[in-house]
Amino acid sequence: MAVELSYVLLTPYSIRKSRTGGIVSRLLSRTGLELVAARMFSPSAELVEKYAAGMVTDPDPTHRAAQETIRKYVLTHFSAKAAGTKRRVLMLVFRGEDAVKKLREVAGHILNERTSGETIRDTFGDYITDKEGRVIYFEPAVLTAPDAASARADLKLWAEYSDSNGGLLEKAIDYPPTASVQKTLVLIKPDNFRFPNARPGGVIDLFSRTGLYIIACKVLHMSVAQAEEFYGPVLAVLQDKLRGRAGEVAKKALEPIFEMTFTHEVEKAFGEILGPINGRENWEGIVEFMSGRRPSECPADLRNQPGTEKCLALIYQGEDAVRKIREVLGPTDPSKAPVGTIRREFGQTIMVNAAHASDAPENAQREMSIIRIEENNFRTLIEASLAKK
Repeated sequence: MAVELSYVLLTPYSIRKSRTGGIVSRLLSRTGLELVAARMFSPSAELVEKYAAGMVTDPDPTHRAAQETIRKYVLTHFSAKAAGTKRRVLMLVFRGEDAVKKLREVAGHILNERTSGETIRDTFGDYITDKEGRVIYFEPAVLTAPDAASARADLKLWAEYSDSNGGLLEKAIDYPPTASVQKTLVLIKPDNFRFPNARPGGVIDLFSRTGLYIIACKVLHMSVAQAEEFYGPVLAVLQDKLRGRAGEVAKKALEPIFEMTFTHEVEKAFGEILGPINGRENWEGIVEFMSGRRPSECPADLRNQPGTEKCLALIYQGEDAVRKIREVLGPTDPSKAPVGTIRREFGQTIMVNAAHASDAPENAQREMSIIRIEENNFRTLIEASLAKK
């Protein structure tokens, strides 16, 4: 089987009903495919019309009728509302063997009316007809390509519009005039992407309890330089914090060897020497965890290259966003996190703790700038992949 690139589009209704996490869990755990790109869109009428125009292709009358139903749905539900309010659509791009077929099978057929939860549409979609067989309600939950040729054409189309119609959708949500709206950054960390599994979706699902809105999404391979800048403020904190511990450990280790008792002043001196060294070692471990390389071992020509580790960056928006996200995330140490928080559910250690979230609005702005949240790596990946065909 050939390695293919294909996609899944989460519909505006799925996103509005906070079904994103459950759908992502299904896609990752049941296809075994690699998530390689993600981007939020607020589709223009022009993009919607071009996307819908290529949908009805199957000569079989039954399948053709299903495609026509989807076409009508897209034309009605993807464009901005009459009042001008934008709709949010999330495109996820996957790579792997037989990707088109695997995504189509996990998405499910729109005509199936099962309640077993076997496919995404079984669980999150609806197809309701009257006694004469006329469709009176239809919600497909997700859209995906029926074949490899359609996948390539659709990806090319959405890539072309990914600058003008996609990215950080700051004005996609209407808030009351008095609302104090914040944006905050979440990184779903590399420990969730060691192999295809449901964890990334599970993390997103728990964040949905905040009632906040996802307005940007990006697959990120953090470079060493980005990780150093991102976690730069942590270095001084670790070096200072570990002074006392380093002095205490050194005192206990060296007293038996030298057969003498060290004074508090000597212990403090050990800490002053070893604390910064120990702190930097811990900090380098964090950078390596996030980017795949230790700064001290990274050649200069690789410092700004995308790292080997993968994160999923999400921007949440809403009232009091920073606090709400941090409460659901839980404290840094998973062993001290309350039941029901993300780090209690998914974290392992202080470093391998499932996700990062900005701790203040100003830090959210700083961190979004470092990872270049508005940079369109979605288009770059798709155009490079399609050029190889």
